[in-house]
Formats: sequence, structure tokens, C-alpha cells
Amino acid sequence: MTTFVQFHLLTSYGPSNPNRDDQGRPKQAMVGGVPRLRLSSQSLKRALRESSFFAQDLADHMGKRTKLLHEGLVRHLIGKGASDKAANDAADKVAVIFGKLEDKKEGGKKGTTLAFISPEERRLAEDLAERIVAGEPLPADKELKKTVLRRADGAIDIAMFGRMLADDPDFNRDAAVQVGHAITTHAAQAEEDWYSAVDDLNKAEDTGAGHLGETAFGSGIYYLYVCIDCDLLIENLAGDRALAEKGIAALTRALAQTTPRGKQNSFAHHPMAFHIRAERGHRTPRDLSGAFFTPVDRQLKEFKSNDLQSASVKALEGTAAKIDSCYFDGLPEEFCTLDTLAGAGTLSEIVRFATEAVRGA
Repeated sequence: MTTFVQFHLLTSYGPSNPNRDDQGRPKQAMVGGVPRLRLSSQSLKRALRESSFFAQDLADHMGKRTKLLHEGLVRHLIGKGASDKAANDAADKVAVIFGKLEDKKEGGKKGTTLAFISPEERRLAEDLAERIVAGEPLPADKELKKTVLRRADGAIDIAMFGRMLADDPDFNRDAAVQVGHAITTHAAQAEEDWYSAVDDLNKAEDTGAGHLGETAFGSGIYYLYVCIDCDLLIENLAGDRALAEKGIAALTRALAQTTPRGKQNSFAHHPMAFHIRAERGHRTPRDLSGAFFTPVDRQLKEFKSNDLQSASVKALEGTAAKIDSCYFDGLPEEFCTLDTLAGAGTLSEIVRFATEAVRGA
């Protein structure tokens, strides 16, 4: 049976704009007929991939999203002593394995779509390009792709978040980690802020603002749900269970302490999750966003709470208990919690709990 690890996190954000829409405003969503602030799963996954936890512990196991593989191959081959023409011809034949190419305005070629390339595939692409320059005969088209593309290897971020190769779906990878859109547990809307700047060298003549601008921000308590298929993660990593454990440890720490960095210099948002519920087992996964379809600010009396944080915790844990009661005869799946409001639990315990699930998968 498949082993799942699920995370339910509550995080408080002060005034900030970590994830903007096309107008520069905080992303929003209507949930339960009430406006909420939202962090997209895409922005959250990018923040996780670029976190210090991944950089420190998994630097040699991270893929790269790029349209510039062709340029990199040309640079690599010229560094190996190939002529400019030979390097470009070889790069043409190899880079196209990851997708169609187009001419850049400033010269050279780039991919038409972002390719998510693992470190092993990058090394194999460079090796194939070197063989082409050396004049070795090439296999047929499908066999040529098999010399570079992999269905499983040591790229932890591709194993977690998956990838799609439009031209070669056989080498797509299903994501072992599903990340939901984070939403505020209560009603929340974006606000506008006007700001000004003064001309330091023209204070005498211009006593007003030298510049006026506008920025949007929001504040709230966000609920985030993440589900990990431990068996698929190990499979995507070509059976490397130790690397899967290392990856889950980094992911767990990053989930608790990492945020999208939009407008971070303006708002200095560096929140940490104040409540984490981690679960593991073989049951069908379920998120607990339904706990907040009625916003908690409308239920403070029912929860006997005077604040949104404790009410959010009660809504989350109460919903989990009710689902267990109705579906599983009141028996909860194995879980571990951290709650900074009560000073209970530790992040190290959460990390250990999650990695043990991978070890036993």
C-alpha cells in the first residue's frame, strides 16, 4: 500500500505582498463566498526549491529550469576545444531532445519552452555533444533521446514536483509532492498604500514629494496543505531511499520557514508556521481546507476564542477529529503536531516523524 505524509500548516503574515497577480496586487480567491488572500502553489514550490534548506543539503541533486541549454552546450564544447561551428552543430542535435529551438534575436538558439533538466541529464547531454563533435555515429531519433532523457534519477526537485516534456511524454515525471494554494482562514482583502520619496538634493526648491507611488499589500493567517506520496518519491529517485529521506527532511524544514519573496525588501515578511499537523499512513489523502469555508472570524464565539490564531487551530484540529469520527470510527491516523501558541512540539520531531515514513515506505 502507498504511504502518504500530509502536512497542514497555519502561518501568520503581517502586511506583505509575497505573491502578486498581473496588477501587482496580492493574489486573492473567493472561498465559501468570502474574499480571501491566496498564495499560489507555483510560488510556494519555487520558494521551497530556492530555500536555503534545499541549497545546503541538496545542492548536487537539484534540477534546472531553462531555455538556454543550447547556449550552455556551446560554451561547454568550446571550452573543450571545439570550433564554434562544430559546437553549434552538436548543440543543435542535443538541445532539441528537450524541446524545439528558436533563434535568439542576439544570436544563438534557445528553447521555446522551459525544460526541467536533472544534473544527470545535463551530464549525459554534454557527453553526447562531445561524442558528436568527435564524429561518433548517432543512434536513431528515439534511441538518441534515450541516451539523455531519464524517467528516474537523483534530481530531488523533479522527483518531488514533477515535470512535463511536451514532445516526449514518455519521459514526463509525476509529482510525488502535491502543494495546495494557501488561503487565509478568515475574510481578507488587499489594501493600497501610497508612498513618497524626497529629492535629497532639491529640498529648498521642492518641499513636497519628489516621487509618489502606490503599492498593494495584505495580511492574514494562511492554511497550507501538502501531500507526499513516499513510494512515488522513492521510485522517482531510482530507488534511492536515503536521498528521499534527506529530501523530505529539507522539505519539512522549508515548509515551516520559507515564503515566496515578492516585495520582501518592502515588507520584510519572514513568517514561520505557528501550527503544524503532520500525518502519515496508508489512508486516502484529504486536505482540511473545509475547516475554513466558514471563515473563523465569524466563529470566534463558537470556538470560545478571542483571536484568529487560536480559532484557526481549533477549526483545523476539530475538523480532523470529526472526519476521523465519521470515516474511521474515531481512530486518527498517526500524527505529530507543533504549536507555538502553546509552546508544544518541536520542528525536529516533525522532521523525524516525516522521514520515518519514507524509511518505512
